[in-house]
Amino acid sequence: MNIYRTEQDSLGPMQVPDDALYGAQTARALANFPISGRPLSRPMLRALGLVKQYAARANRELGLLPVAIAGAIIAAAQEVVAGELDSHFPVDVFQTGSGTSSNMNMNEVIANRAAQLLGEQIGGKAVHPNDQVNLGQSSNDVFPTAIHIACVEQLHNHLLPALKGMEVHLRLKAEEFADVLKIGRTHLQDATPVRLGQVFNGYARQLELTRERLLFAADGLSELALGGTAVGTGINTHPQFAELAIAGIAEETGIEFREAEDHFEAQSAKDGLVALSGALKGCAVSLFKVANDIRFLASGPRCGIGELKLPALQPGSSIMPGKVNPVLAESMMQVCAQVSGNDATVTLCGLSGNFELNVMMPVMAENLLQGIDLLGNVVDLFSERYLKELEADRDRCDDLLDRSLALVTALVPVIGYDKSAELAKRAYAEGKTIRELLLAEDILPESEVNRLLDAERMTEPTED
Repeated sequence: MNIYRTEQDSLGPMQVPDDALYGAQTARALANFPISGRPLSRPMLRALGLVKQYAARANRELGLLPVAIAGAIIAAAQEVVAGELDSHFPVDVFQTGSGTSSNMNMNEVIANRAAQLLGEQIGGKAVHPNDQVNLGQSSNDVFPTAIHIACVEQLHNHLLPALKGMEVHLRLKAEEFADVLKIGRTHLQDATPVRLGQVFNGYARQLELTRERLLFAADGLSELALGGTAVGTGINTHPQFAELAIAGIAEETGIEFREAEDHFEAQSAKDGLVALSGALKGCAVSLFKVANDIRFLASGPRCGIGELKLPALQPGSSIMPGKVNPVLAESMMQVCAQVSGNDATVTLCGLSGNFELNVMMPVMAENLLQGIDLLGNVVDLFSERYLKELEADRDRCDDLLDRSLALVTALVPVIGYDKSAELAKRAYAEGKTIRELLLAEDILPESEVNRLLDAERMTEPTED
């Protein structure tokens, strides 16, 4: 049998499970928003906990909170940061657009836990969720502050290191494949030769550039809205509160967070989050290209391109024995599709900065943090389980290269475009290679044919 206690908020009494650290406002939110069953993510809970921890410390230093109360709030907030109280944060992501329900959920849990630490009963407001835990704050500046903190931390601690690791693996493969010559492809048709190492260096550069774009977007989130309270004016907060609290958050995270230059911009607009979402979409586009190329280059193993050999991670078919599929490439591509779709959601949310407040922040946070997490996870797996074990099929590369009609491009400076095109058409019609046709008809001396059709020579600019 469930046991309840009665807690009071400004709308009246509410029944709350007796073992829950949350209070009346959270209970109302649970009744109002039984939508997805998805509460705020761990990074958001950690970020909100950090805000409450350093808000209490700042208010204590400013003489606005009794030392004992502040100490208990700080200790309770530290438990939130550590993930020890996660079960007490059940409010659905799809809630009020300012995140007020989650901010009050946080205030109530910390207030009740602080009361416990002081030896008081929960539910009696020995520590007050609004007057003390939320002192100097509003959901309207706390929630966007937490989104910035959570996104920047996850970028620096998860996605950016994962992308750097993948870049390193691609560079190593580029070195390993530096002497592997293969046919290039444009428009899905044969083109002039390339080195497989050049291709992989191109992939690595994509990853390097996407990291730079994400770092730029992360820097745009270093301004925090804390201190603006309800609409950006800072009503009911001490002039030094934001500076002190944000300094503590910056020290704790090791990230150079700072107070927003303009609190009206920080609370009414979410352009920084939209920019981050665009950078995540760009990252997804880069990763999709790499994964898609690798799965096509490994297609076969006998009737496709087959220039790469992928590690066999699992059986590929329930009906075709021996079939092995490019499963991690497909996994990465699906993640990229999800992140691209998330960007559309974040963009629509960014449009809802009505007057002094954006009212779609929780779903922005959900989509951004999901994207960062998914990309970081799949990049790590792709690097460790695919790229490390990736091999080149040198014989297959040589065979396809020798049979390509695109080698005729190297003859253009010597015999001209029109004659070269005629040779390519004849070689195709007669089922011969360019080399075979040149030698059979004694069009050029054999030594000149060997020089011109040297695939290695074709992979770099030439003067002659």
